[in-house]
Amino acid sequence: MKSDAYELIRAGILSSSQSLVKKLAMARKKEVEGYLVRRHGHGTHYASDSTSTGHNEVPDSDLKVPDITVPKLHGKFDASAGAVSLEDGFMSLEVPRWQDQLTMRGLMVAFFLGFLFCIITHKLNLTVGIIPSLNISAGLLGFFFIRMWTAISSKCGFFTKPFTRQENTVIQTCVVSCYGIAFSGGFGSYLLGMDQATHDKISAAGAGDIPGNEDVKNPGLGWMTAFVFVVSFVGIFSIVILRKIMIIDYRLTYPSGTATGILINSFHTPGGVEIAKTQVTCLGKYFTLSFVFSAFKWFFSGIGDSCGFDQFPTLGLKAYHNMMYFDFSMTYIGAGIICPHIVNVSVLLGAILSWCLLWPLIASYEGIWYPAGLGSSNFKGLYGYKVFIAIAVILGDGLYNFIVILYKSGKELHAHYASHNQLPVSNAEILDPIDRDHARRSEIFMKEGIPPWVAFTGYVILASVSVIVIPHIFNPVKWYFVLICYIFAPILAFCNAYGCGLTDWSLASTYGKLALFIFGAWAGTNGGVLVGLAVCGVMMSIVSTASDLIQDFKTGYLTLSSPRSMFVSQLIGCAMGCVLAPLTFWLFWTAFPIGDPDGLYKAPYAIVYRSMALIGVEGFSALPGHCLEICYVMFAAAVVINILRDTLPKRISKWIPIPMAMAIPFYIGGYFAIDMFVGSIIRFVYEKIDKPKSDIMTPAIAAGLICGDGVWTIPSAILALSKINPPLCMYFYKATDPLAAVAY
Repeated sequence: MKSDAYELIRAGILSSSQSLVKKLAMARKKEVEGYLVRRHGHGTHYASDSTSTGHNEVPDSDLKVPDITVPKLHGKFDASAGAVSLEDGFMSLEVPRWQDQLTMRGLMVAFFLGFLFCIITHKLNLTVGIIPSLNISAGLLGFFFIRMWTAISSKCGFFTKPFTRQENTVIQTCVVSCYGIAFSGGFGSYLLGMDQATHDKISAAGAGDIPGNEDVKNPGLGWMTAFVFVVSFVGIFSIVILRKIMIIDYRLTYPSGTATGILINSFHTPGGVEIAKTQVTCLGKYFTLSFVFSAFKWFFSGIGDSCGFDQFPTLGLKAYHNMMYFDFSMTYIGAGIICPHIVNVSVLLGAILSWCLLWPLIASYEGIWYPAGLGSSNFKGLYGYKVFIAIAVILGDGLYNFIVILYKSGKELHAHYASHNQLPVSNAEILDPIDRDHARRSEIFMKEGIPPWVAFTGYVILASVSVIVIPHIFNPVKWYFVLICYIFAPILAFCNAYGCGLTDWSLASTYGKLALFIFGAWAGTNGGVLVGLAVCGVMMSIVSTASDLIQDFKTGYLTLSSPRSMFVSQLIGCAMGCVLAPLTFWLFWTAFPIGDPDGLYKAPYAIVYRSMALIGVEGFSALPGHCLEICYVMFAAAVVINILRDTLPKRISKWIPIPMAMAIPFYIGGYFAIDMFVGSIIRFVYEKIDKPKSDIMTPAIAAGLICGDGVWTIPSAILALSKINPPLCMYFYKATDPLAAVAY
């Protein structure tokens, strides 16, 4: 988007003084009234032209806008006039070479933080199975440890290189890549679902007589390390060539990546830029508020997952049981502040459509369409509708946009070579600070890229190695299963990266489940359960790693970090994760009774994934009645909605929701949609009160809220690892049923 997210994405770069606020308002008025921009192959274009454009080119109603022109000198600016941007404050500092952004001290800090975050991820994975984004925590801790490193070195008389925001970004990228393996490696889900204990639990439940359920593979440090090494690197090469389209052309928000970039910039801003001081103060205020409130909530969260503010039935108990409640999450409120209004409204609309209308309607056919009395996570019941209808909408939206991107990319590439490889130029001598920042960031982002042949060659070679090695690790898996998985993986990786850019949700596990069902059904009784779980791991690793990479590219774009240094740091972090993730899991496996239903580490998703694999062996025919027919309708609806967004006039299309965003809450629940909508209301009210100041301060507010809640994850995990439980449990029940409290 432009008017809503245009300044937010490149947030907070003008002075907060009243005079500069007035200048910003005048600049925005001039922008709306229209200015001339010349782009090769597009003729002359007015910013205020009301001609209908595609939804990927609507400047004020979507995340995706056309390129802002990149003048060689980034325009002229007069510092005395006060129009100072964030990057103007960094102009006196030379951008380090991409090799200099990778430092030994940075890699050592990244290794330590990667080890810490792998432990946290395993802890969460083996208890509740929900992993929040730790990008911001990685950026903060990276800054803290390097600052401490340089302070100690200086006191000891050693020379230290200056600590730059680019080095900070590279550390953060390396840490995220490392601990991401602990999640996508499936140590609490599909890999653990292969072991004998999980098999025996499901067999005791009456499913052991299904042919194809016989194969098991107990955890082993050697084969698990080999597996993650083989599959984890491929995702890095899968969609790296689309970085320009995702970050510059489409301007996807990537809330966590944006908040992390804003945070890193605020730490490294040189003196003389007034807005940075104001933003840092604002960020610190809301960071403290979020951290303290998250700590306060912990005291009431009790043992398990049914206590505290996170389970607060704000809309009533009936709405609570339908996953519609406000859970006081500062992370999701902050994401709602960053995300454009249309995204937040789309997510809330999807939650209302699914949890208030569609699921209660389908539930009324219990015993007719599907057997009565099934568990809430049984794919033969209502849960099967939730997951597969969400997948249908996501695939419809993602595949449509993938085809559109291919068409537009080819068209732009042809226009680029037709213009003799010249970059577009602007006829405006003076760029406002926002455009000047974007111009400089775009130039750096495109200056040191990754050649397409590197991405293509790397993907082909690594995929070939996987095709050979994986059948040796899992005997029932055929080589052509893996090959087909790698052929379609880039499409699904794009779908996930696109959706993550909209809402900050990675649906890697959803795409993994899709592969689990397809290949489990294909293998059938010939080891179908093990085949489904293994191929699920291949798909999850690719899709998750690709999404993390583009998220980190967003951070790098905002901090003028070289894509090449980030790409290399992603590879290094992935290698660290392939060693640290299995080792830290092995500590848990040998020290605790993993999977014990009465213990702390129940590993709930191990049973869920093996149960899904059993259904996969029976094929899609095992799904509840009319599920596939509904999926076909929803897939077509997603495509039609996108076509309408592309073809209708802007005044109409800007009100049409985004199908990808609508699908997110379909099976997750509507609680986070309400949180994000609250964030959208906060920004909307702020904009009505003081729009120019809102454009400056809301990104800092959002970053502070996300940072505080994200950093609290670390002490809360340490408390959990130390077996220190919250002292209180705040639980709700009907006043007419006092025995509910006794039963609890």
